[in-house]
Amino acid sequence: VQLQASGGGLVQAGASLRLSCAVSGLTFRRTRMGWFRQAPGKEREFIAHITQDNNPYYSESAKGRFTISRDVAKNMVYLQMNGLKPEDTAVYFCAARPFVEYRYIYWGRGTQVTVSS
Repeated sequence: VQLQASGGGLVQAGASLRLSCAVSGLTFRRTRMGWFRQAPGKEREFIAHITQDNNPYYSESAKGRFTISRDVAKNMVYLQMNGLKPEDTAVYFCAARPFVEYRYIYWGRGTQVTVSS
């Protein structure tokens, strides 16, 4: 199983970024996909997930600004981030939770997002 996140970068506050995660090696349509982030000196934080039925769920910090989506045909999951703030600066990870699992067991390497003020 491989998860490859991309799309991070250095942007100014208020800008937008779209993160992508390419998934291979598992039955994507039967997998819940999530996005997490980890800022320096902080614990990993849940951002959003999208279920096998295409239902999204967001953390309070992401609600209203971020949108998670998936393309089953391409085995891709996305995180559209709008209105970025300096506190969104972190390494962002995508993760996979196959339907038989109760936790995320596959993780990508992460992509750095830096938001300047």
